[in-house]
Amino acid sequence: MNFYELLEQAIISDDILLKEELTAQCLEYCSQNEVRVDESFDPIQFNTPSYSSKCTIVLPKDLPHRKDFASKEGLATLVHSIIHIEYSAIDLALDAVYRYPQMPQAYKVDWLVVAEDEIRHYKMLNVLLEELGFSYGDFPVHCGLFDAANNTAHSILDRMAIVPRYFEASGLDVSPQIIKKLDNKRKIPAIAKLIETLNIIYEEEIDHVLKGDKWFKTLCEKEGKDVSVYFEILERYDLLSKHRPHVNVEARKEAGFSCIEIKKLGAKVCE
Repeated sequence: MNFYELLEQAIISDDILLKEELTAQCLEYCSQNEVRVDESFDPIQFNTPSYSSKCTIVLPKDLPHRKDFASKEGLATLVHSIIHIEYSAIDLALDAVYRYPQMPQAYKVDWLVVAEDEIRHYKMLNVLLEELGFSYGDFPVHCGLFDAANNTAHSILDRMAIVPRYFEASGLDVSPQIIKKLDNKRKIPAIAKLIETLNIIYEEEIDHVLKGDKWFKTLCEKEGKDVSVYFEILERYDLLSKHRPHVNVEARKEAGFSCIEIKKLGAKVCE
């Protein structure tokens, strides 16, 4: 099989079932065979995200304000924003394998497993979105994660710092806050289902961040850099000064962050 050709097809496709099938094929092959790549292989740069055929892409400031979550449309806007993150994360996990063929087999397996998790998360949320009477693409989206992938394409160290260790880790901060806001409406069946789904995703995202943490530290060691380079990278991408109203200390510790890092990110206490 042409492993990288299948990965490219999976990243480009807007069909979630095809993404799922191709990802499964790549993971099965990668789990049983050493993936070899021709020296002439040159990963292409993706100019548009695969969801551009489904979604209207706008600037973050132009996204509609979320309405009352007790209404179907209001809840759907929330579910849609989360499902978009999960869809984007599928392509980012696949791209992490496709873009850096020099990485070892264990790395490839890790990110293909993450891609499978993200596909499952998308499908879980999509069932709920459709039960509310909406589809993925019914609300506008932004392409921040796609841009982050393109901006870090030149450096796998930057990619591991920015995508799993910044954006996905930020999700660990936000998810419990969303669940807390929804909790007093959990008597509404759709909200109860969403809370259950978010709890599953939250636990699995800790492992995704931990995988990113592992490979970030492996790369730092390989390149003879201290892990504190993480903050230099965040500063270079203008992310260090971003406001964090809440830092999830326990989840970040579980995902590999040190207390020194967690405090530097804004937590007052970490033990």
